[in-house]
Amino acid sequence: MIVVTGGAGFIGANFVLDWLAQSDEALINLDKLTYAGNRENLASLAGDPRHVFVHGDIGDSRLVGSLLAQYQPRAIVNFAAESHVDRSIHGPEDFIQTNIVGSFHLLESTRAYWNTLPDEARQRFRFLHVSTDEVYGSLASDEPAFSETHAYAPNSPYSASKAASDHLVRAYHHTYALPVLTTNCSNNYGPYHFPEKLIPLMIVNALAGKPLPVYGDGQQIRDWLYVGDHCSAIRRVLEAGRPGETYNVGGRNEQPNLDIVHTVCRLLDELRPRTDGLPYRAQITSVADRPGHDRRYAIDARKIERELGWMPAETFATGILKTVNWYLDNQQWVQRVQSGAYRDWVEKNYGERRP
Repeated sequence: MIVVTGGAGFIGANFVLDWLAQSDEALINLDKLTYAGNRENLASLAGDPRHVFVHGDIGDSRLVGSLLAQYQPRAIVNFAAESHVDRSIHGPEDFIQTNIVGSFHLLESTRAYWNTLPDEARQRFRFLHVSTDEVYGSLASDEPAFSETHAYAPNSPYSASKAASDHLVRAYHHTYALPVLTTNCSNNYGPYHFPEKLIPLMIVNALAGKPLPVYGDGQQIRDWLYVGDHCSAIRRVLEAGRPGETYNVGGRNEQPNLDIVHTVCRLLDELRPRTDGLPYRAQITSVADRPGHDRRYAIDARKIERELGWMPAETFATGILKTVNWYLDNQQWVQRVQSGAYRDWVEKNYGERRP
């Protein structure tokens, strides 16, 4: 059995679904169910005894300790995090509490549990911490991609909080010999993505006839990774990664944000044309850039490819088509996650940036 934290969120839910589709090994899914945590993401697992959902916080040491003692997992995969840069700019405290303080308490609970295990179980145990490429800062257009040895230079409260959690994980390995693994991934996209991030926001707004807000000139470059590929990378790192090591996970797909929006618009023109015959590009609206917006991220994933034999299975063309089709086929899911709180957030964030 394994424990997955944050398993009702976007990447975590995809990981849980993929894990149980490919393995009979049960898992405990611990999620606080903040705004982006959605149990509906896991609806297909209703009644499945391999999936035990627990509503709780990674910072609740008593709860986490009791779960570890009861279920005796062989591994913990930590997805639990506040993850939206814009939200961290408007309200950084939640990011500090979850990403730093919560990670600290989770590590302490894990260390206490790990110290009780017999020698063989201690050797097999793994703590896998899922992080982001944003901890490395921003790259110029001609700089090489981020490798695992790139210096940390976070530029937002979100990325700074994730950098701090990465450092804690590293310290627990070097100080206490806790067998940890860290993955730093590029921008994910795919099913169940909460519609505040770029790709789902563009799809949802386009279909609703709303503006498609693009920050500044739209030339911020990201490396886009299909979430299913990310899940397969995590499974491979958990299976064969070396304790204490970091593995960068990328999609081999650097593109400017504006090109991503144009691709989404083109696919929607083909799959769900506007009734007035106009292209969805007509809805693109430039808004003021966010403070401290990193210009470019790029991942050098050669280490995980060389050492663990992992490669992304999806190209951007195949992954984005799957993603757009998923949102077209799951409009009820979209409608239900668009609560009043979500609408208020989008208006606050983008309304303030109108040119």
